[in-house]
Amino acid sequence: MENDAAPRLRFADLWQWHGTIHRLPYLGLGVLLMIAKYGLDRAVSLLGFDRPWSPVNYLNLPGVDNLLDLAEQDATYAAVLLLLALPFIWMGTALTAKRLRATKLPVWLVMLFFIPLVNLLFFAILCALPSRTDEPVEPAPLTEERAPFFHRLLPRDAFGSALIALLITVPIALIGSVLSVKVFSSYGWSLFVGMPFALGMIAAMLYGYHEERDLGRCIGVANAGLVMLAVGLLIVAAEGAICLIMAAPLGSMLATLGGIVGYWVQKRPNAHADTSRVTVAVWIVLPLVFGLEQIHQPEAPLIAVRTSIVVDAPPETVWPNVVAFSELPPPEDWLFKTGIAYPNRARIDGHGVGAIRYCEFTTGQFVEPITVWDEPNLLAFDVSSQPHPMQEWTFFQDLDPAHLDGYFGSERGQFLLTALPGGKTQLEGTTWYRHRIWPNGYWRLWSDWILHRIHLRVLKHVKRQAEAAV
Repeated sequence: MENDAAPRLRFADLWQWHGTIHRLPYLGLGVLLMIAKYGLDRAVSLLGFDRPWSPVNYLNLPGVDNLLDLAEQDATYAAVLLLLALPFIWMGTALTAKRLRATKLPVWLVMLFFIPLVNLLFFAILCALPSRTDEPVEPAPLTEERAPFFHRLLPRDAFGSALIALLITVPIALIGSVLSVKVFSSYGWSLFVGMPFALGMIAAMLYGYHEERDLGRCIGVANAGLVMLAVGLLIVAAEGAICLIMAAPLGSMLATLGGIVGYWVQKRPNAHADTSRVTVAVWIVLPLVFGLEQIHQPEAPLIAVRTSIVVDAPPETVWPNVVAFSELPPPEDWLFKTGIAYPNRARIDGHGVGAIRYCEFTTGQFVEPITVWDEPNLLAFDVSSQPHPMQEWTFFQDLDPAHLDGYFGSERGQFLLTALPGGKTQLEGTTWYRHRIWPNGYWRLWSDWILHRIHLRVLKHVKRQAEAAV
């Protein structure tokens, strides 16, 4: 129970890590700090840098995904935002540590404060959970008439409780995921971060509803729910296997974190009531964030991927093989045997700026109007149209998930040839692209890696052709 006679908070308490705080002051201070932080960031962005700012920017902070390629003005903007955030980070972590002590949850869970979206869900959880005293509290006995729905539905044995917990949570997560990808065509934080965290946490809490379960089993149930969700998405033709495999590491990490939080909640003396409180809090906050993502669509950053190789031939010999190249041999790289699109040949119509280059991939062709023709040093082009980035693995021939159309887009590219001593050439290929799948930083790991493999397939072919002509 909360203590109605809780001591009044002083301003200095916002900066101190020791002590505790009850949920109503924690809720009020947390909301006030969020409003103050948003107002300050919005004012600085609009007045100081003439840039828009919305709540979704806290999930997609400017410059975080592209720190090494930031222009000077962008770097200044990111630095100012970071400096403004420091006092709020300190106060937020201090208040969260106090609240964790009050609920008798491990203080190290304060690390969740630093995970976007998870921190909002965790804030709601800490507001929902009542404080605990050091005195042991025996839960009130439940009669059959007063027993909550979950109390009657969930079996007491380990296997039965795990099975029913998953049969409750997975269909809800499946419906939410299908709505996100099939109805709203949204691949955001709510889908890839919030959903697996909530699924893992609620499954673990329900699993331990009647009897305290150990940490390993709670994490196992959380990840089992994630696997069942992935299978469900395949069965209802909402996604293909490639996308699900790529999402698996992130999803498993978030489901595990959710399972850990669920484990600690189900250890509390009044876990029956706590499970209901936490579940309601999470399913209020998560749809709100999803709605914000639909209202305020963030601009995807422009990302540059550069790959280089040294060719034992002068630039004049390398150049013709860059402008257009003959049929490439079948790929040996295992990546291109999974359905990821890869280049087979390139041709060009015309000569110089304004010519149209066609790079043919396994899923179609890129149409590339030439913008710079500096023979034999630089060939640059825009991308006016492009095919799907992959062919998904699926049970259904007509599966066309939204992420294949417009969510990954190359905007321009170039080949830079630099003469080296000894008649050699450094050949560098660069692609500038955007993708609208979040968290952008996580998905960039995949897209950058794939683009490097595509670059290398072309650059190695050019190298072989040029060296054979010397």
